[in-house]
Amino acid sequence: MLAVIIMSMSLGASFRPPAVPLVTHDPYFSVWSFDDAPTGSHTRHWTGATMALAVLARVDGKAYRLVGREPEGVTPAEMRGLSVRATTTEYALQAGPVEFRMEFLSPLLADDVAELALPASYLTLTARSTDGAAHRVELYADVTGEWCVDRPHQPVEWARYLVDGQPVLAIASSEQRVLARKGDDLRIDWGRMLLSSPDAWRTAFGAAAKLREGFATEGSLPAGDDLRMPRPAHDEWPVAALTLRDAEVGAEPVSRRITLAYDDVSSIEFLGRKLPPIWREGSQDFGDLIRAAERRYVRIRERCRAFDAELRRRLEEVGGPKYAQIAELAYRQSIAGHKLVRDVDGKLLMFSKENFSNGCIATVDVTYPGSPLYLALNPDLLEAQIRPILVYASSPRWRWPFAPHDLGTYPLANGQVYGGGERTEENQMPVEESGNMLILAAALAERKNDPSLAREFWPVLTRWAEYLLEKGLDPENQLCTDDFAGHLAHNANLSIKAILGIACYARLCERLGLREDAARYLEAARGMAKEWARMADDGDHYRLAFDKPGTWSQKYNLVWDKLLGFGLFPQEVYDRELAWYLAHQGRYGLPLDNRARYTKTDWILWTATLADDRRTFDALVDPVHAFVNESPSRVPFTDWYDVDTGRQVGFQARTVIGGVYMPLLRRVFGK
Repeated sequence: MLAVIIMSMSLGASFRPPAVPLVTHDPYFSVWSFDDAPTGSHTRHWTGATMALAVLARVDGKAYRLVGREPEGVTPAEMRGLSVRATTTEYALQAGPVEFRMEFLSPLLADDVAELALPASYLTLTARSTDGAAHRVELYADVTGEWCVDRPHQPVEWARYLVDGQPVLAIASSEQRVLARKGDDLRIDWGRMLLSSPDAWRTAFGAAAKLREGFATEGSLPAGDDLRMPRPAHDEWPVAALTLRDAEVGAEPVSRRITLAYDDVSSIEFLGRKLPPIWREGSQDFGDLIRAAERRYVRIRERCRAFDAELRRRLEEVGGPKYAQIAELAYRQSIAGHKLVRDVDGKLLMFSKENFSNGCIATVDVTYPGSPLYLALNPDLLEAQIRPILVYASSPRWRWPFAPHDLGTYPLANGQVYGGGERTEENQMPVEESGNMLILAAALAERKNDPSLAREFWPVLTRWAEYLLEKGLDPENQLCTDDFAGHLAHNANLSIKAILGIACYARLCERLGLREDAARYLEAARGMAKEWARMADDGDHYRLAFDKPGTWSQKYNLVWDKLLGFGLFPQEVYDRELAWYLAHQGRYGLPLDNRARYTKTDWILWTATLADDRRTFDALVDPVHAFVNESPSRVPFTDWYDVDTGRQVGFQARTVIGGVYMPLLRRVFGK
């Protein structure tokens, strides 16, 4: 395939993400560059473990590295620009007299489940002469066995296939422990990594150094494969490699394309049911994955370009260019921290993984902060996230009067493991999770103008509302979503969540025609809000905890009062808090509260959404943009960092970063 691409996208160096998304689909199939340039080091899984992708080019016989740090003796192409959009990352690189554009596209279209669930990314390499002369260009790419094992000592094997005449290279763990392990700092060690291209010229399996150096010096691959398998992924680093049809490149750009895909066979276990990936519906052949990826490429690329442009327009309209860059960087990270499947009854389910934390699956207080992205762009995806919790909480296994925290440890969603699990109330988050679920259920009903999910699970929602009526105004010594800060009694921000949870239940009652209950619960929420203002009052701001004068915290939960139009808290509360926040920022943002100099990215954006004027909004958001550009911690977008140094405190690549879409969600709700 020879394609001409008009390269109209302007690439610049004004935005330097701490890590750059390349191939992003789910918690296992997620590969990033942790450097300024893609040649700075090996590409990595979001955990930091190496998952090496190498891309080399020869221009008139001289070799250049485009991706990866090896062979070290080969000249790295000069980095000229980077653009990170919602679904696409594009690099501009100069290799002698030829400019290369590398486009990494993952079809994570929030409004199209079929494309979102397709585990295939495209790398398009486009070359153009910059000196007016024609030049011969040759291209090479490989992936290592690290893509399909948890640890490099695990053995891998490989195979070559033809799918409709197109060569497909597969590399896989030889042990195939499907859904056999759970945990946080783990990589997949089942299924198969797939590398293919409609432009493939030669293919080979062999030792990384031999194949890469052979191409760099000779422009060729060995005539035969290395047949010594299975063998550990670190034993001479076996790779699946291909070269692409070479071309004479002049002023008109010429492109070649590579497809990187992963067949995970089974994706999630939910309450004992092993659920396959969505693309496998009606298919048992991974060849269908490649066929679908190739058949839909042109449409996918057009859709992604349009989606990226429209989302960028909306984000800039809401918060300006800096806000747009923050949100675009967050987009693929948030979605790729989930796995999308269907239950045995066909219902769509979307499971988050609590990355770089405890590895929990479907954590409610991870879904809650990340929810704005999904509510704003496709509320069906939020329904798919909270449905599994509602199913579990409605079963006899969950015997507590409050909402669960999680469904297990990824990828096994077989019952809560956090705190006391299903055994005791110890170290649970009763007010937190009950408030979260009621708020999300009401926000979903408002966004879809449809309360059917609430109607389906009404008894359990009612139980949580009753619990908040009894326990929510002045919470006991318990954890909240910011559990890294420890237990806290009389938490003022947590109380706000309970009050709004009750108001949200009242709104659901109203939608379901239960007018007397709606009036009773709304009146209770109003009375609690008045009592809150009295108990939390600390003069020119409101306290962290009701019994702790001289303290303060971000009251980010207030945002739902604005978005859902309850009007429970007077404007004076917002005005006092925002003025206090502006006077207590660090270089890189607003601390979470007075106890430490760290913050949470998602909560800053929720807090900024409380502002009705652009000046206050920008004053809170601009330091976050500075953090993204300047943080010395080169990891996928952390949501927990020090506001003075910009250094990561903990967490990375988490789905909660979808919370930066709260300003857009406010616009969607018309508030």
